[in-house]
Amino acid sequence: MAEGQCNCGAVGFEFEISADLEGVIVCHCSICRRATGTNGMAVVLADNNAFRWLRGEELVTTWKKPGADWECWFCPTCGSPVPGTNDPARMFIPAGTISEGGDSLEVIHHIFVDSRAGWDTICDAGKQHREAFEG
Repeated sequence: MAEGQCNCGAVGFEFEISADLEGVIVCHCSICRRATGTNGMAVVLADNNAFRWLRGEELVTTWKKPGADWECWFCPTCGSPVPGTNDPARMFIPAGTISEGGDSLEVIHHIFVDSRAGWDTICDAGKQHREAFEG
């Protein structure tokens, strides 16, 4: 079991995941870099049936990048990224929002490494993929 929340907590979001988490996937594409202001976005994937909002789902704000298959989900109060739809079967959970049950997580994949920033050095054992991968 894992749980998480956004930064403002009192106004925002709480969720739980009732399945073992497999690992962190870090996307290094330019869209994720701009969305976070960092080297990319670190997420964990969970089956839809293992994910449950405890509160705040109705407050989720989204923004879809025009002309792209990319959307960000965030708290309208504090701006923290929050879980969203990854594909029809899975949710993505921003790894930094997991507050309980994520202590043993490790990075298992880096995607879009050909797009990473020049200052971004990958220093862990996660498998590197030039672009996306099916997983």
